[in-house]
Amino acid sequence: MPESTPPPTLRVKDLAIGERPQERMEQHGPAVLSDTELLAMLLRSGSRGVSVLAVAQGLLAEAGSLAALVKWKEADFRHHKGIGRVKALQLVTVMEVARRVLEQDRVVESILDRPAVVLNYLQSRLRGLDVEKFWVLCLNRKNRLLKCVEITSGTATSSLAHPREVFRAALREGATAVICAHNHPSGDPAPSAADIQVTRHLHEAARAVDIDLLDHVIVGRLATDPIGRGYYSFREAGLL
Repeated sequence: MPESTPPPTLRVKDLAIGERPQERMEQHGPAVLSDTELLAMLLRSGSRGVSVLAVAQGLLAEAGSLAALVKWKEADFRHHKGIGRVKALQLVTVMEVARRVLEQDRVVESILDRPAVVLNYLQSRLRGLDVEKFWVLCLNRKNRLLKCVEITSGTATSSLAHPREVFRAALREGATAVICAHNHPSGDPAPSAADIQVTRHLHEAARAVDIDLLDHVIVGRLATDPIGRGYYSFREAGLL
């Protein structure tokens, strides 16, 4: 008895005419498409016997929302049936583009003059982060961001930031002031002895190069911050 032929991969163009998101987009614009349909447009094809819409629905069901997919890594996508290596990398790329667009919008609108604003700006970089990173926010005279530069990426328990690297970045961007920031993966933003020492060195170096060190902000999570703010500001604490 001959083996049965496996069902074909179902692509967007194989859907019934009324179900094709591409045609609905062309006629009515992207706003009419559901999250599932938009994701199906990116996927283009499903898997054997499973429509592309079903694959998209499965991804959204597992993630919980379209926004939650921004946190996914390649392995997360590949874990889902119907998503191979190439498609997973394409999705990761799209999500990273979306994350950067949102980040740049906040830069245009925000003046980084308070630690709470710094925390809000860094939220997109903190999603799913389980290692300690150190950033220098290079600012102009009006405290608008010129560029955010990642200085170091450490382990879950340690990170080092040499003043030379911090102010080299600031000078390269023509900054007149900087705000330094790093995260605590534990979620508790209380400073360690090493954090205090690094801040002291940064303060001394800032005066030497005539660039204002406006603050050093440690970012954590509201849920695990004993004070309930989600950040620690050396400026607010009177240590700068």
